Amino acid sequence: MMRMTVLASGSKGNSTVISSSRTRVLVDAGLSCRELMKRMAIAGEDPAALDAILITHEHQDHVAGLGVMARKLGIPVYFTEPTHRAWVRMMTPRRTLSYAEWMDQVQREKEERARAAAQGAEPGICDSMSAAVEAASSEPVEDPDEPETPEPARVKADPASLPSVEYFLSGRQFSIGDIEITPFTIPHDAVDPCGFVFEAEGARMALATDLGYMPPNVKMALKKIDVLLLESNHDLEMLKDGPYPWSVKQRVLSRVGHLSNLATAEFLEQDYDGSASFIVLGHLSESNNAPELARLAAEQALSGHPKLLGNRILLAEQGSPLEPICL
Repeated sequence: MMRMTVLASGSKGNSTVISSSRTRVLVDAGLSCRELMKRMAIAGEDPAALDAILITHEHQDHVAGLGVMARKLGIPVYFTEPTHRAWVRMMTPRRTLSYAEWMDQVQREKEERARAAAQGAEPGICDSMSAAVEAASSEPVEDPDEPETPEPARVKADPASLPSVEYFLSGRQFSIGDIEITPFTIPHDAVDPCGFVFEAEGARMALATDLGYMPPNVKMALKKIDVLLLESNHDLEMLKDGPYPWSVKQRVLSRVGHLSNLATAEFLEQDYDGSASFIVLGHLSESNNAPELARLAAEQALSGHPKLLGNRILLAEQGSPLEPICL
């Protein structure tokens, strides 16, 4: 049996479990670890049974709980190498010096070099040696009646550390357990974003969200799919009249943004082969879409093809997991 369980889908977090009878993979971890665990419990999925985490791209709504989840479960994370590098950069704390702080730092370095030159030693060596001698000569004798000195605060763990990292290449098939995975490149404003086709036990499932348009390679990848999770992000009129700043609207509407209801309907009407028993519409915008509009657009696209009327349309939600789809 193969199963798809959409834990969350939307701009606030995305995560899906793909399972065969022997392997379970979490695709994206866009909610906190606590919330992912909660959603899995509601959906009847056991987090301890997960074999790996697979990442589509590095945007926060797909990786928010990644590090904590992977470390807690001790499982490997699969990325493309550029996506992993981008995630590490995002997780690495960076501090920007003000001009005044930079000037103070430069002045301290000049003074240290001047002192070292006057003493005829390399910068920093004399100071460190004299400090070490002084510390050794003045070391206090331990008094058993004195309370113990508290231990220093524990160093915070590296937020980018993972139990194990595995790389894959878009377009090149690989396997996790008995699930064969074919990643395909999608047009989105991330460093190396991917969609996936999963195959096990004679069934095929696909996940294609966060794409600005449907290029030929994506259309080809979505052939002969039994369960299809497909983006239907926004209604064009709602987006144009909605609360987003114009710059954000331009990004969403661009060829590296998100699929509109209309674009998804055009794919279903013109290029979809009708093989899926279930079409799950995902990544619906809470501000610029309505579930009824997304469903209506998809149903109208399929209505002109009587052979497609058996396809069942489901709507993935942001706030709660979708009931597992089993084949």
